[in-house]
Amino acid sequence: MIESEKFVWRMARALAKICRSEDVDLIFKASYDKANRTSVKSFRGIGPREGCETLAAIGEELKIPVTTDVHSADEAKMAGQMIDLLQIPAFLCRQTDLLKAAAQTGRAVNVKKGQFLAPWDVKYVAEKMTAFGNNKFCFTERGTTFGYNNLVADMRSLYWIREAGYPVIFDATHSVQRPGGGGDKTSGDGLLAPVLARAAMAAGCDGLFMEVHENPPRALSDAANQIPLKNLPKHLRMLKAIHAAVS
Repeated sequence: MIESEKFVWRMARALAKICRSEDVDLIFKASYDKANRTSVKSFRGIGPREGCETLAAIGEELKIPVTTDVHSADEAKMAGQMIDLLQIPAFLCRQTDLLKAAAQTGRAVNVKKGQFLAPWDVKYVAEKMTAFGNNKFCFTERGTTFGYNNLVADMRSLYWIREAGYPVIFDATHSVQRPGGGGDKTSGDGLLAPVLARAAMAAGCDGLFMEVHENPPRALSDAANQIPLKNLPKHLRMLKAIHAAVS
């Protein structure tokens, strides 16, 4: 989340430096609006236009691609003027008008697979994207609803989505969420995020999505799931070693 302009610039610079040092390609993600917070009292963000302008400036200065969530057709059109990769939130992955607006920007699109969606059903989302004239899209696996307040990451999903011919990203941190598990907020098992990232890399995926924060307990969103910034280099080295072993 863009907690503040100073915060997001600080995190972007730190992540860019780490990824350059570890020889890892980076797409920087930050949200300008967390539109599905559990509680109405939770901080949502700084807003669409200001957020996109900030991200565009980060991308230009640091020479890295940037991405963010879009929640409506109007947001997609606006963000498409500034953002390299548009992300469709999991809860909105079947919203036809949103997919159409994102597709028609000509930007690449990352569709997060809904917790309610079977891996083989992403083909219907893919059909919408191609029907709207955009073949530059991928899917992100972020776990499947497993009873109340729990998710489970099925590593078979990565195989099935790739077998269908679509690039697939694994979201290590959202897969360890416990939605609503903290009452008026989401809880989770952040210590397991690197574990699932290693499993996904071994199973075969085209990229990893990981939420990173300089001080996770103080994060304004998903505090229980984030990977501490200071631990990121060692995780990247391990993931690269696994990738080299299975490639």
